Amino acid sequence: MMEQVLYGFDVLPYAAHLTASILSGKEPAIPYKKSRIYTMPYGRQKDGTVEIGSLEFLDKAEQEVLFHTGDPAKQVGSKVEATIPEVEVQNNSLNLVIMNPPFTRPTNHEGEHADIINPAVAAFGASGEDMDEMGERLKTLGKGTCWHGNAGIASAFVAIANKKLKPGGILALVLPLTAAAGSSWQNLRTLLAKDYTEVEVVSLATPKCYNVAFSADTSMADCLIIARKKSASISSQDSCATRFISLLQRPDNFTAAGETAKQLTAEKTKRGLEDGPFGGDEVFCGKEKMGEAITANLPRTNPKWNLVRIQDFELVQTAYQLTQCKLHLPRKRKAEPLTITQLKNVGKRGLLSRDINGPAPRIRPDKPHQAKYRLPRGPFDLSDSIPKPTDTYPTIWNHDCDKENKLLCKPDKKLIVRPGMEDKANEIWHQFAGRCHFNLNFTLGSQPLAVAFTKRNCIGGDAWPSINFYKKDWDYAFSIWGNSTLGLILYWWHATRQQSGRARVSITESETLPVLDFRDLSGEQIHHARMIFHRFKDKSFRPAYRADVDETRADLDKAVLCDWLGFGESIWRSVRGLARKWCAEPSVHGGKQSKII
Repeated sequence: MMEQVLYGFDVLPYAAHLTASILSGKEPAIPYKKSRIYTMPYGRQKDGTVEIGSLEFLDKAEQEVLFHTGDPAKQVGSKVEATIPEVEVQNNSLNLVIMNPPFTRPTNHEGEHADIINPAVAAFGASGEDMDEMGERLKTLGKGTCWHGNAGIASAFVAIANKKLKPGGILALVLPLTAAAGSSWQNLRTLLAKDYTEVEVVSLATPKCYNVAFSADTSMADCLIIARKKSASISSQDSCATRFISLLQRPDNFTAAGETAKQLTAEKTKRGLEDGPFGGDEVFCGKEKMGEAITANLPRTNPKWNLVRIQDFELVQTAYQLTQCKLHLPRKRKAEPLTITQLKNVGKRGLLSRDINGPAPRIRPDKPHQAKYRLPRGPFDLSDSIPKPTDTYPTIWNHDCDKENKLLCKPDKKLIVRPGMEDKANEIWHQFAGRCHFNLNFTLGSQPLAVAFTKRNCIGGDAWPSINFYKKDWDYAFSIWGNSTLGLILYWWHATRQQSGRARVSITESETLPVLDFRDLSGEQIHHARMIFHRFKDKSFRPAYRADVDETRADLDKAVLCDWLGFGESIWRSVRGLARKWCAEPSVHGGKQSKII
């Protein structure tokens, strides 16, 4: 096993040594002369080229032997650490690939990474020029695969696994939870939907805000993905339901993990996402409930895995039915029709903040002559002065939960036009300024609003991009719908939920947010929506995670469902019950338990 079967690769020598030691410890009395545990070259090499460690396996230059190095890889053995000129791992050769890759992204320029040119390859004292070249090499090697720069190098490792795995082989991954719904991970999900079968996704819906990861060294929520690569005997047209398993806690030990896995392997999951709101199949370890499992027949093209970190699958079954234009609530025998569409069909989303006040692109060290051609990305500077009613370019930019607890909000900053960019500033204002603004990064534990409304037109900024609707007064309708319980649940269903108590929708993903189809409303209903807005515009709302006990939210729900959309009070009472289910979800309350009534 050590000499011929088990392969392992890392750029850190101590990781290779630790792995070899642990494997050796399983059978300490059996010696071995060599292993296939390798330390791979990384960074600037002696011949002046750059290497990117295990990511070199993406190289398409050779089909049989895919790894050649100027500085030979190091091979761990029982007596010596040998160097070898090349490592051979043929495509379609491995039976099982297990990966817990780094989650680093080249675009993560925040916090301690703020001044690093490319955090994805910043290691071993790499210079800015080294990082530039290494980043370019990754772009070249990752082209045409499921790698995506915004997803990070974890997606590149998945591309390697896919190349090396033989048909019928098993792929097992630990990936950040954003892989389930993030737009930059779409290529990965499409790859698994088209080329794999028996896909299973395991996540943690822990009742507390910690222990949301299977990885030992991160507090970021992650998920396990297990799938079998399709063999030649399986038609590419065949499809298989994806199974989602949400565990209430991470198994405490190998015994608990093994017993849970045995049940999941032995028993076929009966409940599906497409069923009515009846929940999933319960998963036990002995007599202790470990979580729930559910299947979903997802499309082979552009699938999205919304069913992660879910404690109560009745909630997502209801949300799914809504996206199918059916209001099917728990304990209701039949579904009511309710027309839902995507936000892009009724309005146009605003700009990414970098398109408003972004600096000029960074000049590469080897191309300093480009400096004179580089204009700033955005035409504005952001002023810290207190905004006034007479400001020409007001903006609602940041979150302030104490000031944003009513439907009607105020601008918090103003924009100043950069010299020479007046035309672009006016163009942006006339195309994107509006009264309705969308919460891009919704902290459910402190913020009450998914949609903010300003009395006058503003350019929506970093936290609140604007939404411009195709018809007058649809912004009033969106404001009351988006902040009702059903609007909050659809936001949460559509969002990534990597951090506890926080739901995030990227500016791109906002276009496909499921919303009420305002085109289906009469002129009288649109006018009524405006009246409801003015009735509630100055009333205070509690943070979203307390929607179940928020009297203002309950009154808004009744106005939206009964007065505006014409449903009976029994539907309103069922939606209030749904609010209690939603607020009990760990990804909503984030450890802040709301009082259940």
